[in-house]
Amino acid sequence: MVELEVLVWEFGDRDVVPSQMYVVAAKIGGQVLGAFVGDKMAGFVLAYPGIRHGRPYLHSHMAAVLPEFRDRGIGRQLKLAQRADALARGISLIEWTFDPLQTRNACFNIYRLGVVARRYLLNVYGSTSSPLHAALPTDRLVAEWHLSSQRVVAVLSGSEVRQGDVVERIHVMLGDSSSSAVADAQAMVRQRFLDLFAKGYVVTGFERKAGGGCYVLEPWK
Repeated sequence: MVELEVLVWEFGDRDVVPSQMYVVAAKIGGQVLGAFVGDKMAGFVLAYPGIRHGRPYLHSHMAAVLPEFRDRGIGRQLKLAQRADALARGISLIEWTFDPLQTRNACFNIYRLGVVARRYLLNVYGSTSSPLHAALPTDRLVAEWHLSSQRVVAVLSGSEVRQGDVVERIHVMLGDSSSSAVADAQAMVRQRFLDLFAKGYVVTGFERKAGGGCYVLEPWK
């Protein structure tokens, strides 16, 4: 898993999660799950147990699939395995963070898994050694996966979830990949999320578009 972690994120030594932390997660009620193609590990998920409002939940810290095995449904199978394991242990919530500028990941989380998001965290991990983070502040949305909710059950069964009548949209279009353009896009997206979350909106949908996509938000019920 550590070797796969380095291959996917290209972390320097200071940012790599060491093997001991996988062992700890497995022993204290977290999740250490791998996906294999033959004898080769194609992907994994790593989660730690947590407490929120007096109730247990899982924080999914890492999820990765090697490039040569992507677009085969492996990521979804790993998330479904996470869900099944959590529900079997009486845990109804899994959370994780994701970069709001990564629209493909956003679409997977929201459209394919049924997560909602109502928290925006500023520069969570600080500057990292991964080129994937492009030396930007590591702003993140918090995905809330309420495993037994009507929304999640409907999404996983392939049913369409209708949006409410009052919605707001946050567009993420990255036609220019220069560092300054991405930084400007991050600043715009950050302010829009902070403003709408402060007004009680929650992300409930994602619409893919050429060159990016847009988040759909509605008042939290």
